[in-house]
Amino acid sequence: MNVQNLLERALKLEFLSAEEGVFLFENASTAELMYVGNQLRQHHVPNNKVTWIIDRNSNTTNVCIANCKFCNFYRRPNHEESYTTTIEEYRQKIDELFEYGGEQLLLQGGHHPDLGLKFYCDLFSELKSIYPTLKLHALGPPEIAHIAKLEQLSHIEVLQALKEAGLDSLPGAGAEILSDRVRRLISKGKCGGQEWLDVMHAAHKVGLTTSATMMFGHVETNLERMQHLVDLRATQAKKPEGAVGFLAFIPWPFQDEGTLLKRLKRARNTCTGDEYVRMIAMSRIMLPNITNIQASWLTVGKEVAQTCLYAGANDFGSIMIEENVVSAAGAAFRFTADGIQQAIRDAGFEPQLRTQQYEYRELPSNIKQQQLDRETMVVD
Repeated sequence: MNVQNLLERALKLEFLSAEEGVFLFENASTAELMYVGNQLRQHHVPNNKVTWIIDRNSNTTNVCIANCKFCNFYRRPNHEESYTTTIEEYRQKIDELFEYGGEQLLLQGGHHPDLGLKFYCDLFSELKSIYPTLKLHALGPPEIAHIAKLEQLSHIEVLQALKEAGLDSLPGAGAEILSDRVRRLISKGKCGGQEWLDVMHAAHKVGLTTSATMMFGHVETNLERMQHLVDLRATQAKKPEGAVGFLAFIPWPFQDEGTLLKRLKRARNTCTGDEYVRMIAMSRIMLPNITNIQASWLTVGKEVAQTCLYAGANDFGSIMIEENVVSAAGAAFRFTADGIQQAIRDAGFEPQLRTQQYEYRELPSNIKQQQLDRETMVVD
């Protein structure tokens, strides 16, 4: 193997093996990876626009029995701080979302032992009856797998019922690293890597668009990172004819503040800005069949995310009106609608508001500007 040959093959949209990905990641310069990542970005999204979205990341419940060692958000059943969000609370959150110009609720929770398929179908149906234009980007493969086990149903049956109740798209939550060795160490209560992929394939079969993620920089090897990308690519390659499948890929570094992994001295976040930029470029290189790559400004900050726009990323994600899970582990960056657009302009690109389906939409006039907690780091 040599770097130049692998980069040339990547530019031809060839599928590189996990081992070839490791070789590139460990031997190519950052400049070389950025150049190829940017060339591939221009192939997939040939314009100067960088997309972003206004949505709200709320939680159905914080009760979870998965016991992930990187999560500070969850509470065990019957804990004094446990909750399940009420319809009245959803009304307040969604009304505020619309005031800010958003139209999508990114709705996730935990592995609640008592909340089955009927709970989620009833919830989605009620939210859609109150807010017919609301888009529900909800749950994730581990939650689908959990519900399927509770109900003794197939992934297809669960997803079809949720879609009929109002589910619009399925987030890529709970991927972490798709290696079962890693999952046993950090999230053994969640579904295995193959089941995560199986749920996504089932979602593609029932016509749901999805996103894919990777949380890296803890106990995984470089080979496990690259195999993760290869597995996503393979799942995308077998989606049914006419299905969109994975709309986007979003990698972010492990946030370690207060986590059990850090307290037990098993892992800590050592990901530098350079390493994150290199992973964005490798994502572009290893995933030639996924159109959109998102830079996680929430976890790496404005300047690193701006650099990623020259390494393969074409999307800046959401202003995050609300986000509780990653923030609980130390992600402290925030954007207003004006701030995210200015950051994109400052990087030399044109900001473009989008939907979850990556369709362009006009910025609503006279939207309320988000007021941020000045004790957190504000990126605007």
